[in-house]
Amino acid sequence: MKLGPITLPWGGGDSHKNDPYWDFFINTPPVDLENSAVEMMRRAPEGNVFPTKSELHTPEITSSHVKELGLYLGADVIGIARLEAGGDHDYPYGVITLVKADYDTREANGIGGQVPTQNALYVTFVLSAWMRELGYRATAVEDPDAEKLAAAANLGTLNAKGRLVTPQFGPRVHVGRVIRTDLPLAADG
Repeated sequence: MKLGPITLPWGGGDSHKNDPYWDFFINTPPVDLENSAVEMMRRAPEGNVFPTKSELHTPEITSSHVKELGLYLGADVIGIARLEAGGDHDYPYGVITLVKADYDTREANGIGGQVPTQNALYVTFVLSAWMRELGYRATAVEDPDAEKLAAAANLGTLNAKGRLVTPQFGPRVHVGRVIRTDLPLAADG
C-alpha cells in the first residue's frame, strides 16, 4: 500500500515472499533442539491416573465436554474415533485434534513452521492430563494413521496422496497426537 512517498509493509500481498529471515524462521530447524519448545513438550512425562474414577454424564455429554475443552485450549477442530482393539494398546477411543497450519509441518522444520505442532502438543498434553485426573487412562501418541483416524471421525476426507483435507481449512491443517483413552466417549464416525 502506498501513501504518497510512504510505503506501508502490511498493505496486502505476501509480505514474507522475499524475506530471507522469514524463510529461515519457517524452514530452518534449530541447531540445538533445546531451543525448540516442540522437543521439550514431546519429552514431557505424563502424569499418573487418579485412582478414583469420576462420575460422568452419558458418553455423548462427556464427548461434548472433551471437544469444548480441546477447542478452548486451542484446537481448531476436534473429533473422536473408535479404535480397533488389539495391537499395542487396549484403548477404545482416540481423540484427534486439528490445528490450522499455514505451512506443512512435515516440510517446514523451522521454529515458525512448527508452531502448529507446538500448539497441538499443548492441547493434547493438557487434554490427556485432564482425562487422567478424571481417573481414566489417556496417553497422547504419535500415530502414523492419525490422518485416517481424523477421516474416520468425520473431520475431513483423504485425498489421493492420503492427506487429510478438511472443509474448514482444506489441506492446510496439522493433525496432532492421538489421545488414546478408556474414557467413555461417543465416536463421531
